[in-house]
Amino acid sequence: MSPKQPLLSNLVDKFSNSRDFTISFVLHLILVFVFGSTVLYQAVQEPPDFEGESGGFVADAADTTAPPQEAQPASQTPNITVTAAPAPANIVSAITTVAPSAINFTMAQMVVAPAQNVTAAAAQTLTAPRPAAMGDGLNAAQASAVKGFTQGWGKGQGSGTGTRTREFEFIAYIGQYAGGNWNSTIRVVNGKIENGSLPNLLYFMSKWSKNKVKTNYLNVKAIKLDSDEIFAVKPPFLFLTGTRDFRLSDKEVETLQRYVRLGGAIWGDSSVPGRNSRFDIAFRREMRRVIPDVDKDWEKLPASHPIFAEPYFPEVKEIPPGLNFYQEPLYALKIYGEIAIIYTANDYGDMWQIGINEQGQVDLRKNEREAFVAINPVIWDNRDVYLRNITPESLALTYKFGTNIVIHLLTRWESKTRTATSL
Repeated sequence: MSPKQPLLSNLVDKFSNSRDFTISFVLHLILVFVFGSTVLYQAVQEPPDFEGESGGFVADAADTTAPPQEAQPASQTPNITVTAAPAPANIVSAITTVAPSAINFTMAQMVVAPAQNVTAAAAQTLTAPRPAAMGDGLNAAQASAVKGFTQGWGKGQGSGTGTRTREFEFIAYIGQYAGGNWNSTIRVVNGKIENGSLPNLLYFMSKWSKNKVKTNYLNVKAIKLDSDEIFAVKPPFLFLTGTRDFRLSDKEVETLQRYVRLGGAIWGDSSVPGRNSRFDIAFRREMRRVIPDVDKDWEKLPASHPIFAEPYFPEVKEIPPGLNFYQEPLYALKIYGEIAIIYTANDYGDMWQIGINEQGQVDLRKNEREAFVAINPVIWDNRDVYLRNITPESLALTYKFGTNIVIHLLTRWESKTRTATSL
């Protein structure tokens, strides 16, 4: 057997002895050289599945055009293992400085580093305390402004506990708003309010307390809601009532916003008992313009509220029935944690067109013209026809409840502003 020839010698012999092999080999070389660098199919690279990786669905902070990612079904949620390595600084920065889009945003879409990996400096940024405040969001400057507006309503702390031992002095007004019938529960003669809802309530408070609660029951006036006089006389509340739809002007809204933030209150009482009357709808709507904060809405005051839990008249333990036994809850809008607007939808104002004296009896006094001093004769004459609960007992309960509301409005700011510096 002959020894093996070298590979190169074999190839040369092949080329020499076979023309077909030579031609085929050359053609293959040409084809490889021409088409070897051509890409016939280009692979498409899938984007990453999670936020936080380079090129993922969460864009850089400057890119605000990326559409929100749809939440994946739970079965597709990846199994992520978090290591103990420190969190990159850019993750903490994204958490603390980039506001997420509100559209289809859910916290489940965020991949957040575990709390133990956040640096001390970053932790302070995430849990920075709110500015020093007094009460529910009432800071020192606001407390001083409220104290300057409200001081003087209550005279000292009295000789004992509770509010009955104290003296109070204030002026209250009927709120005169544009449109509607703001004077529906009072009698106006020659431009002067002679009697009706608010005068009779203030009269009862002064007489029952033997003038320890000094009111302006002899000189109740209407005040326009767009008047700067409100800030000069500083009433603790403005009494608004009516039966019709109304819309406040922009100036009225602006004035009332400033008034309630200084510590005043708006007391609405529908002159049509129950819900969904024209006044009921209008009052609720317009007061949301006065307090338009998205985090505030009408709330029903619970039995634990001071109006019920710490009342001037403790025998009133719940909301008394209003006209024709309507007994809607007591509603309020609050700022700084205190009542700014209070609403009674039971038509106490029309009940208070029947005055009672300090003994709890119907006030049947008449003046020199033989006209009732404290009674609307239309209501009195129909007390057994259309108005079912005009009795001394039911009236006395509503007057005491109204007094409880007023005393609370007079005192509600005292604990929050006691240490504030007066402006």
